[in-house]
Amino acid sequence: MSLNRKKFIALATALVAGGAMAQGYPAKPITLVVPAAAGGTTDLAGRMLAQALTPVVGQQVVVDNKAGGNGAIAASLVKRAPADGYTLLMQYSGYHVISPHLMKQQQWELADFQPIANVLSAPQIIVVRDDVPARTLAELVAYAKANPGKINRGSPGAAILSNLAPVAFEQSVGISTNHIPFNGDAQAIQAMLSGSIDIYGTSITSSLPHIKSGKFRVLGVMGAQRLPQAPDGPTFKEQGYNFEAPLRYYLSTRSGAPKETVDHLNKAINEVLKDPAFIERAHAVGMEPRGTTPQEMDKLLNEEIGRWNPMVKSLNLPKSDKS
Repeated sequence: MSLNRKKFIALATALVAGGAMAQGYPAKPITLVVPAAAGGTTDLAGRMLAQALTPVVGQQVVVDNKAGGNGAIAASLVKRAPADGYTLLMQYSGYHVISPHLMKQQQWELADFQPIANVLSAPQIIVVRDDVPARTLAELVAYAKANPGKINRGSPGAAILSNLAPVAFEQSVGISTNHIPFNGDAQAIQAMLSGSIDIYGTSITSSLPHIKSGKFRVLGVMGAQRLPQAPDGPTFKEQGYNFEAPLRYYLSTRSGAPKETVDHLNKAINEVLKDPAFIERAHAVGMEPRGTTPQEMDKLLNEEIGRWNPMVKSLNLPKSDKS
């Protein structure tokens, strides 16, 4: 048998095997690794998707929470998984921007993962307690300048986009606040309620109950339009500040997964994101279903890195040996 004929047979065999794999996928449960503890916004996004995706793909999609290391623990787990599309990563948009700057030795790179789709997004907001004497961003800026060192601002963590976006805004208008990082939204919300912090950069999802009760007031939405859940909260742009900073939730798997499998998942996810019941549930918690091709997701990832990397570098975040 000639060498060319052998190559042809090998290629044909691989194509048949790949097609059989795609037709049989998924043949077992799929694990969705979430880089956050149960109860947070990223966890909610992952669980919403897993629940809706299960009947579409015909196999159970199981959420596996792997919090820690600013997303590095979860990312490292998926990086080491077989490249078969059965281990997925729900990636919060800030982690791939910030995590590389936190480790003395980088634990993972974007090239380690195959994009599947941008699943959900949620605009960040700035909320203040109801007793803070600022009802607009301009009033907040004036108050901060007149009272240096008196405003305490909380965030779910120092090395997180919910901190970077307010820092970027503060730098753009020439003010500063006392930043107090917490271990997640729940602790920061309690600090707001107790009066330990005055303002908070977050998503509508975690703060919505307190906005509805009147304890928190939306000072500005870092998105293109007002949120239906809090229609009285104006956007930054409405107030004269050209500033947007959405939180995005991406789905990926280990690099090297079969293209047919990735395409199958992308099609299933986009089907879920167009389902009226899923859309209604997402809107109820302040999220917006997106849906992209893998190529579009890859473009979004690189755009975010290009935007936020200079800010992350300027903060000189302390590096750690541990993931």
